[in-house]
Amino acid sequence: MIKEVKGDILMSDSKTIAHCVAPMDHFDSGLALSLRENYPAMVKGFRAYCHTHHPKAGEIWVWGGVGGIRIINLMAQEPAPSENYKGHPGKASISSLEKTLKNLVKFIETEKPQNVAIPKLATGVGGLEWNEVRQSIYKYLDALDTPVFLYTTYNKGIKAQEG
Repeated sequence: MIKEVKGDILMSDSKTIAHCVAPMDHFDSGLALSLRENYPAMVKGFRAYCHTHHPKAGEIWVWGGVGGIRIINLMAQEPAPSENYKGHPGKASISSLEKTLKNLVKFIETEKPQNVAIPKLATGVGGLEWNEVRQSIYKYLDALDTPVFLYTTYNKGIKAQEG
């Protein structure tokens, strides 16, 4: 059950936000940067997780914060090309995105969040085309009973009409 909305995802009523990153991502642009600024403990936890588990593109990592907020990091992008992860992350692929979406579906079916907010996944730094991404999102998430708020247009400081 997907509802496309316009607005600022950080103003969402949803306590569960999913977004795309790369393993060992620096969270230095776009929504990832805003999440880093709002939830610095999430980034610290993500880096510790990556150093310990060495995740690959296609995996997800979920962080829980104060007030029940959960950030689902969908690793649709390739890690930075250096073995020390000091470069910029690689691009996303549809196959990695779809693996993360399958993992997101498993998470939603198991954890049963009230709803989930997601942006236009992997279309910024990830470099994917929105039409292809949109098809994948609908393919995997539309049959869920959980409402998914798909933020198709970013309007800073504007609360979306999710209800």
